[in-house]
Amino acid sequence: MITVETTVTAPIEEVWRAWTTPEDIKQWNAASDDWHTTAATVDLRVGGAFSSRMEAKDGSFGFDFEGIYTKVVPYELIKCSLGDRGLVVEFVSNASGVTVRETFEADADHSVEQ
Repeated sequence: MITVETTVTAPIEEVWRAWTTPEDIKQWNAASDDWHTTAATVDLRVGGAFSSRMEAKDGSFGFDFEGIYTKVVPYELIKCSLGDRGLVVEFVSNASGVTVRETFEADADHSVEQ
């Protein structure tokens, strides 16, 4: 399992919207400055699908990150199936804003460092 988290200095409603709205996702969803998300879809309900198209800005590589929502608790929790792997995203309000914690099963094709 891999867990990453960050605290966002904003109200929970804004953080939730940024995480679940395609136009917002395209603004922040990148591993580094040389990547970007060119398309995103969200059907935020149990059984609904999501997809983000991530591409290197130089056009050298791209891939689709997609899955199915398995549990949605507004402003608190999103669970997803990524094929045979799982993803859990927790939203925890605190004095500093909202901690977003993402825990997922590593892809067996890549090392944890990758």
